[in-house]
Amino acid sequence: MLSVFSQRCCRNDFQLGPAWWMLNRGLCWTLWRLGYSARLLKSNHYRTAASNTSSPAVWMLLAQHSGRIPGFFAVVQKKRFFAMPETGQDNTNPELYSPHPEVRGMTLLNREAFKRTVVVPVLKVKKEIVHTLLKSLKHTVLQRPGLKRVVEDPEDEDSKLVILDPHKIPEFSLGESEKEVLKQLHIRPEVSKYNLELTYENFKSEEILRAVLPEGQDVTSGFSRVGHIAHVNLRDHQLPYRHLIGQVIVDKNPGITCVVNKTNIIDSTYRNFQMEVLAGESNLVTKVKENNLTYELDFAKVYWNPRLSTEHGRIVELLKPGDVLFDVFAGIGPFAIPAAKKKCVVFANDLNPESYSWLLHNCKLNKVDNKIKAFNMDGRDFLLGPVREELRKELTLVKEQKAAFHIVMNLPALAIEFLDVFRHLLVGEPCSAAVLPTVHCYGFSKHEDPARDIQERAEASLGASLQGRCSTYLVRNVAPNKEMLCITFQIPADVLYKRPCPAGENPASKRLRTGKDFTEEDFQS
Repeated sequence: MLSVFSQRCCRNDFQLGPAWWMLNRGLCWTLWRLGYSARLLKSNHYRTAASNTSSPAVWMLLAQHSGRIPGFFAVVQKKRFFAMPETGQDNTNPELYSPHPEVRGMTLLNREAFKRTVVVPVLKVKKEIVHTLLKSLKHTVLQRPGLKRVVEDPEDEDSKLVILDPHKIPEFSLGESEKEVLKQLHIRPEVSKYNLELTYENFKSEEILRAVLPEGQDVTSGFSRVGHIAHVNLRDHQLPYRHLIGQVIVDKNPGITCVVNKTNIIDSTYRNFQMEVLAGESNLVTKVKENNLTYELDFAKVYWNPRLSTEHGRIVELLKPGDVLFDVFAGIGPFAIPAAKKKCVVFANDLNPESYSWLLHNCKLNKVDNKIKAFNMDGRDFLLGPVREELRKELTLVKEQKAAFHIVMNLPALAIEFLDVFRHLLVGEPCSAAVLPTVHCYGFSKHEDPARDIQERAEASLGASLQGRCSTYLVRNVAPNKEMLCITFQIPADVLYKRPCPAGENPASKRLRTGKDFTEEDFQS
């Protein structure tokens, strides 16, 4: 039956029995609900058809490759990326409600090439009872966002044409319940055929791209939105179509005026990357909102990832007013600024001069410039300098715990390598285990057990076990088999503090007394 259906789809008119329609009614309804937005409809003419006349099987959407592409399309949204779940085999008509096949292989966008005319069922209704009919047949009348349900009757100015849902009117034939409603309203139960001209504006971006790119190849599944900028990561087979892809994204997403494609990996030093503007303006200075705060940045020169919004909020939620935050790789301030808003004491640092400049700018923009001490230093120097001095001052003065100390290290490619800085960062005895600083360190892992991997690497850098003293949190999946995680732990006292020897006791004697192994320092004069 499937092969017969496929063959009949290629013809202009065919007949399908009601049993087939009943079997596929649920599937068709699901596909239709996922159909594209139709914002521009141009009417040509309609012709009368008897209620039992055979007609094309229309409105089977998402139909570019019948039976060959399992799964729904990925959806582009303004602020987030997500992909729709896969579904079963698509047996819809490839000739209806898809762009013209001649657009296949197009590399320069020609919007006129997407015009297409399709046939839909309508009822001719007097103007004064249109509203009543829409209410009475609300489950039969077309219910598609962006598509007009009522259009002008080109042959009768006193009447309107009400577009019906083709899934509910198989073969343009009304059911008994619909006929009864029409009888009560004194409307002739005669279904007509109406030609609608679909244009480029009526197709969604994924439908356009699926029609343009070579058959069987993945289309662009989404992008990250940073203000007015859409950031895509195109695959090699998509590069010949990159400018068309960019223009389609601009056309189909209000507020997007620039599309960029990453052309290399993130530079580990300054956390930025080279990019190519695919469409729209070349202005990469933009404004974003995250967790009710506003940030401005130059996307070409600093690091910003909208997918980390939840993680920024999670860490800030752990802080209490009066806590101290040391942000070692602060970027433009997505941890530091909301922490300052929460009345925390904040020390924020970034090596990138551009990030440091935008950090200062955003502190003023959010009116916390007098609550954040900003630094433009290497992360290691920041920990050995301002962080150590502040901890030395604060921890020696603590009589009872009033504030917690948090150190955020969000440089996933390298941060774990900086943990060795905490070895004997302070000298003396800890005042209380309760005030030992808490570290939130980020890292990438391709290991089959990412949590164990990141813990073992952190332990190696610290030179101490964290078993039972740490927690790991999966932040996000970065790529296939690559995870971003955050490991959180209090720095062990024997790691953070270098305890002084008793008076008159040299280091070698202490080693003998405590039973610890000798080091090179013990043999130096």
